[in-house]
Amino acid sequence: MPSRTPTHTDAGGSRSFRRLAILAVIALIVVAVPTVLGVFNGFERTNGGEVAVVRDGGPLDDNRVRQIIDPGSSVTWIGWWSQIHRYPAQQRFYTITSDSGRGERSGVDVVTVPSSDGVNMGIEGTLYFALNLDHGTLKSFDDKFGTRKFRSAGGGTYYPWDGDEGWSAFLDQIIRPVIDNDLRTQINSFRCAELVSSCALVQNTSNQQGGLQQQGNNANIAKIQNAVNTSLAEDLKATLGADFLTGIHFNLSRVTLPAEVQSAVDQAQAAFAKVTEAQAKVAQARAEADANKARQDGYNKCPTCADIEKLKALPQGITVYAPGNTGGVALPTK
Repeated sequence: MPSRTPTHTDAGGSRSFRRLAILAVIALIVVAVPTVLGVFNGFERTNGGEVAVVRDGGPLDDNRVRQIIDPGSSVTWIGWWSQIHRYPAQQRFYTITSDSGRGERSGVDVVTVPSSDGVNMGIEGTLYFALNLDHGTLKSFDDKFGTRKFRSAGGGTYYPWDGDEGWSAFLDQIIRPVIDNDLRTQINSFRCAELVSSCALVQNTSNQQGGLQQQGNNANIAKIQNAVNTSLAEDLKATLGADFLTGIHFNLSRVTLPAEVQSAVDQAQAAFAKVTEAQAKVAQARAEADANKARQDGYNKCPTCADIEKLKALPQGITVYAPGNTGGVALPTK
């Protein structure tokens, strides 16, 4: 039986089938890969120091908050292609300090505010707080702040849930101005010397009643700290729009003077030290003069005693003592 020769129609059909097969494989990959990734990425959990806000993110979903995952959770299904925003669940702090490397901002970072008598005071301290973990409050927080970026001190822009950089950027742009304003309000109620006693050394005290009292600085600093703690809670709630932060406490650790004022204080203290040293020398000289006068009065009453003292004062080895006598007086030798 004669063999059949393939026709042009058969070859075209074979190529069409291969093309359809390739397209089917590509379509399968396009569908399967995101599906597999969605399945694996659809399971999340939190560690003990974080809380997570989950937002829908599928191609057919809205972008609303789906659920809250509490700290230290087990593996949890969060849905297909959902977004997860992780926030700190433990107590946090924001440090303002002149000690480079210890504060939230790199380098020296102090709040400079004027006292009531116009001296710029450097304020250092630490704000302690925690994020409110109530589910409804967290949803509101994420709606209001978790959907926008904040500029950090270094110039970058981050979401609050972008790790430590994002959380610090949020604090820098939203929380720090409230701290500065509260400190400015409270410090402006006190004179410089009421917070730093040495400030009185370089201030004009002509219009002060009896001079400044240089006592009670610690009590005044405690008053400022307590007032800041009260006002901060209220101002942060007003600024943020709700009680998103809890356990708010500000610890005012240090009040410093500007460099030029501190230099003047150091010079004044050095000058006072020299005055004190000179006064001590004067007192010493006066005491020595009084002692010499008393000694001389005793010699005047007892000339023999004066001679005895003179003999005691002679150097060792002298055998002849002849004051006003050419013959001299023989002294006993050992």
